[in-house]
Amino acid sequence: MAFGDLKTEKGVNELNKYLEDKSYINGYQISQADVTTFNQLAKAPAVNQHHALRWYNHIKSYSAEELKSIGASPLAAATPTAASAPAPADDDDDVDLFASDEEDAETARIREERLKAYSEKKSKKPELIAKSSVVLDVKPWDDETDMKAMEKNVRTIEMDGLLWGASKLVPVGYGINKLQIMCVVEDAKVSIDELTEKIQEFEDYVQSVDVAAFNKI
Repeated sequence: MAFGDLKTEKGVNELNKYLEDKSYINGYQISQADVTTFNQLAKAPAVNQHHALRWYNHIKSYSAEELKSIGASPLAAATPTAASAPAPADDDDDVDLFASDEEDAETARIREERLKAYSEKKSKKPELIAKSSVVLDVKPWDDETDMKAMEKNVRTIEMDGLLWGASKLVPVGYGINKLQIMCVVEDAKVSIDELTEKIQEFEDYVQSVDVAAFNKI
């Protein structure tokens, strides 16, 4: 997709409009297109560009290992602005690698401990968080069901590791539409069975819930 120059307000506005009913640039899960678009931005979208900002924060949450697992390139490092406050000094800066040979035993012991802790910290690799992209079919009782109210209630469900995405109404016949809504979940935190049960608790609107698509990210 082409949005013009994403380093300009006009380009970001076009991206924001495009993401009004979408969670990703292409399809129902993150792809290289999201990474490429993200890297073209000069900074995070403004608060009033909330669709683009929602997408930006979600894409930013992916680690380099997660992106590598789907064949996508890494995100570009954020460029600090002139107004940015200087980063706090790392404790590792206190380590004097060129200390005098005349230092006492206690100073040498502390230095060795800090060097060891520094090496251990650098050797740790980020844990890969397993995520899935899920599309749910939420079916109403009849053609008189208020579908906007149904979706509003569904989106009130909050769970650690759950992110709601785009939605649309799909005709099923006899003037009845079903709500098709996408979400991204962290597998270790969110049970799809529990999520569908929570949706079915809105029994004034919801007749049943089916999983229309389920893809590991």
